[in-house]
Amino acid sequence: MIADIESTDRGLMEGGGTPRRERGQESSPDSLQRSLAAVSCPALSTAPLSLPGVMDAEGRVDESRLRMHIFKNGGVCPSERGLVWRFLFGMYPCSSTALERPLLQEQLAVRYQVMKRKWQQFLPSAVRMRLNGTDAELVAAVRYFDQRQAQAQQQAQHQSEELRDRLAFLELQAQVLFERVTFDLEELQEAIRIIDKDVPRTNRDLTYYLGEGSGNLLVLRDILITYAAFHPEVSYAQGMNDLCSRFLEVLDSEVDTFWSFSCYMEKFSKDFRADGLHRKIELEAALLKELDPQLHAHLVTDSMESFAFCHRWLLLGFQREFEHSDALRLFEILSCDHLELISLQVDRARYQERLATKPSTDDNPESEPQAINTDFTFELFICATILLENKESLLRCRDDVQLIQFASSLQGTLDLNSTLKKAERHFYNYCKRCAWDYMNACCRARKSKEDHFLYQLRSLFF
Repeated sequence: MIADIESTDRGLMEGGGTPRRERGQESSPDSLQRSLAAVSCPALSTAPLSLPGVMDAEGRVDESRLRMHIFKNGGVCPSERGLVWRFLFGMYPCSSTALERPLLQEQLAVRYQVMKRKWQQFLPSAVRMRLNGTDAELVAAVRYFDQRQAQAQQQAQHQSEELRDRLAFLELQAQVLFERVTFDLEELQEAIRIIDKDVPRTNRDLTYYLGEGSGNLLVLRDILITYAAFHPEVSYAQGMNDLCSRFLEVLDSEVDTFWSFSCYMEKFSKDFRADGLHRKIELEAALLKELDPQLHAHLVTDSMESFAFCHRWLLLGFQREFEHSDALRLFEILSCDHLELISLQVDRARYQERLATKPSTDDNPESEPQAINTDFTFELFICATILLENKESLLRCRDDVQLIQFASSLQGTLDLNSTLKKAERHFYNYCKRCAWDYMNACCRARKSKEDHFLYQLRSLFF
């Protein structure tokens, strides 16, 4: 069962090694002495994880235990989150050791700087964000960002000769690696135009962007442009600024945010395309039909555009529906892919049972129907839970306008622990029903089979 984790004791963020005021605390303007995100965080590459049984003596991480810990404990504590995310999202390979990661960190830092410098040289007019002068916060943000750049240059001058030689070699490698990369001028200019509109719209009420921290908006801009330049098949789409901002806040490092965000987008970039999001909305509709046919039938009437109002929930991982600290917890829970892991273990248990009782040369596991629809990821159960908990309000909605108003009314009002428990219960009941249907179809004469199969399923929760 997902454990209740109280988020009131927030501690210090360990994203970039800079002590930060606790998120969400009230403070006077005089106390808002924010520092900007680090360029890179080499110190974290050798830091230990205190999660029990997750990291071995040489610094390797057991990925399955890490993901299981996140799900069963309802996320990780804020002091561990920065390092955990570097493994969870793939910036640090879980198989890497504490001795290997410092060199990896240097390599990633140099590659990012080469990539950023390449698009800046290609389009020098876009290096600085154009301001109209009416946004005083952005004007100040540019000043803070420029100060950060100057400080980084000063620090580079004090590097040892050995470090300089090593970084020069890594830079040469990176230049060779990206030598043949070309940019489409019009596409990149269009991406930058949209980024420059979206970055100022990022939630500036977050502590991370207050005071001197407003300069982090310019750090976010550089990350997004670099990603768009080197991933033209994805480029930039609205909403990526909010998603990337989440990484920047937790990791508190420009380089680490870029690579972690890039790893995340390798799997989920399709969600920012029309066909990918349409597929996810179709799956949500199919799941709700399984859980509550009445509510599903109401939402697919001609006067309403099906589940389009769930678009932002699924795209951004319910970023605005929960209190900010809980939204971060939920994001890491959804990112641990626990449902996919469970589905694999359940299918394996079912297959082993069948082999034990029906050994046959023509026994083909691929020919049997799946007991569980593995496309129903846990985020879909979270979404369905929110819909089911607000069923009466939804049944009163008669058109798309009312549905959008309903969705807006939920912002910041939902309780995460309660939602997680109910979503887990819906998931368990769904799996149990699917298992029962499968056993009825395949093992009618051996009902005792059900006990062992469902025990394998249930043991994954408790």
